[in-house]
Amino acid sequence: MNFCSDCGSDRIAQGTPANDNRLRWICPACDRIFYDNPNMIVGTIPVWEGKVLLCRRAIEPRLGLWTLPAGFLENDESVEQGAVRETYEESGAKVKLVALHTLFNVPQVNQVYMLFLAEIAVPEFPFGPETSEILLATPAEIPWDEIAFQSVRFALERWCEDPGTAHLPHLTTHPDGRK
Repeated sequence: MNFCSDCGSDRIAQGTPANDNRLRWICPACDRIFYDNPNMIVGTIPVWEGKVLLCRRAIEPRLGLWTLPAGFLENDESVEQGAVRETYEESGAKVKLVALHTLFNVPQVNQVYMLFLAEIAVPEFPFGPETSEILLATPAEIPWDEIAFQSVRFALERWCEDPGTAHLPHLTTHPDGRK
């Protein structure tokens, strides 16, 4: 940080505030503490007739590999709203959320993933600029060697354990991002 967003001071420094246990950016001019917290990634495992929808990435990182529709949660929206929005932006799919399916922590990059099981309302996919191709795949058809992210692999593996549970709540947590 170079400047305080509250008072404009250029004396921002790192320190541990009183009653805290972590380094934070602090403005000594106005005592504002700036917290750097994890990013929330929200999305869905969209299902149509026993098949999961995958998006081929048209952007970096992991250009050309397959992922589930997901992205950063925006301010002023719920995790459910963000998951539906990201699904539509990336795949064009209109979905109905069923249940939270996967909670996946990636502390190495300060991210928390929340992926919801979702039913695709209509199999029409006018995907956006972040996607180059859509695939509806049965568990046997998932291109495992071309999955973009470990978090997506983790969620897909859990879904594949019993895709028939698409209408039942299923929560998986994994604190450090490894199996």
